[in-house]
Amino acid sequence: MKALTIAAGLSTLASVAMAETPVLTIYTYDSFVAEWGPGPAVEAAFEETCDCDLQFVSVGDGAEILARLRLEGARSPADIALGLDTNLTAAASETGLFAPAQIDTPALDLPIAWNDDTFIPFDWGWFAFVYDKENVPEPPSSFEDLIASDHSLLIQDPRSSTPGLGLLLWMKSVYGDEAADAWARLNPQIVTVTKGWTEAYGMFLEGEADMVLSYTTSPAYHLIAEDDDSKSAAAFDEGNYLQIEVAAKLASSDQPDLADDFLEFMLSDAFQALIPETNWMYPAVTPEGGLPEGFETLAKPDTSLLYLGDEAREMRDEALAEWLAASAR
Repeated sequence: MKALTIAAGLSTLASVAMAETPVLTIYTYDSFVAEWGPGPAVEAAFEETCDCDLQFVSVGDGAEILARLRLEGARSPADIALGLDTNLTAAASETGLFAPAQIDTPALDLPIAWNDDTFIPFDWGWFAFVYDKENVPEPPSSFEDLIASDHSLLIQDPRSSTPGLGLLLWMKSVYGDEAADAWARLNPQIVTVTKGWTEAYGMFLEGEADMVLSYTTSPAYHLIAEDDDSKSAAAFDEGNYLQIEVAAKLASSDQPDLADDFLEFMLSDAFQALIPETNWMYPAVTPEGGLPEGFETLAKPDTSLLYLGDEAREMRDEALAEWLAASAR
């Protein structure tokens, strides 16, 4: 009986200790929390410093994060959203769900100046069509080259995927009012439109299409992790569309100070050094050791295309309507 009493007491103490451990909940996208993504290492590294329980919640692809937060509103259990991008920050800001970060932001290594204290960048890259050099020995050097080719394509749905939305705005920035016609000409080459990046890239690796919408940095994975130089990315003469991925604190967070601690940690070397070889993007702050060997071989577009703020929101609505009409989706 005495042993049972002691056991019950220990159990109670353990429960109290667990209850006192603060929990930080971060909504993010599938590939970030994958076994091979940065999530597991980020979680372990931050928990060493925070005396907390960091919990990543996978919400599909980047655009789905905002959609879920809109549905949940101020009742959301999320403290941070990690994985929105520059095409979504204006729409995210309009919701009133996010609060400025109370952190000291270091100098950022981005292709553009950054002065937003709510949406904090953690990585960036250019969208590109990735291909196998054996299957596509002469890659297209522009959208018109791509349309004139017979290359089969895999892309992502812009309603759920940030790369998919990036492609819409990339086409819009190149073709303007003629974007709907360009889509009509490109559509016959599109094998399928997947919900997110992970599914599309997996299908590409299985040989389901010649090219897949991804990033100029995607071939680094094959080169560094697999010692395979067969993949490359097409840099277009008119430029490639730039993506900057961001994280932001929810105004409804019950752990605002801990959320700020994480956002500050996100810009530290401990986090940023993980990005190149787990998320396979350029870090927002170059790590002390620089970029891994192999990144110097990646395609680098001469021109970065990008809509920001209200312009991105306005162009998104117009580009989405054009794509839907041209694709009959």
